[in-house]
Amino acid sequence: MRDFPKKPRDGAAATTVKHRVAFYETDAMGIVHHANYVHFFERARVQWLDDHDQPYSLYVEQGIHFATTRVEIHYRGSTRFDDVLCVTTWLEWVRGASLAMGYCIELAGETKVTGKTEHAAVDLAGRVRRIPRDRRENLGTVASRPLAVP
Repeated sequence: MRDFPKKPRDGAAATTVKHRVAFYETDAMGIVHHANYVHFFERARVQWLDDHDQPYSLYVEQGIHFATTRVEIHYRGSTRFDDVLCVTTWLEWVRGASLAMGYCIELAGETKVTGKTEHAAVDLAGRVRRIPRDRRENLGTVASRPLAVP
């Protein structure tokens, strides 16, 4: 099984969001249902764009969406109702019309889930289109520098 990086490479901009597990996110065994981790990834990815590039809503105003083309998840341990998870995400790479994000979900400092998603930039009709040059250049820049903390 492929192992994913637990953290961004040195110097890459990362965002960590906290998520308190709701009861409805658990299954009959009382653990977080595996499909919910994709939701956690998405929330962190949108926050990462807010923190390091531009709000996703501005991409939408420009007629661009990032369609998910691949999701890879490695489950290392279970999480349960009321756990407070730290979901960290970072940009793995950006290309002409696509990008990939890495993820690490921790509970009390212990890695529970790692993963990666890949996304294609598409127009409102679902046709692949290039990420605008200025956005692509900015994404490439922030992928290799840390977020300044006030």
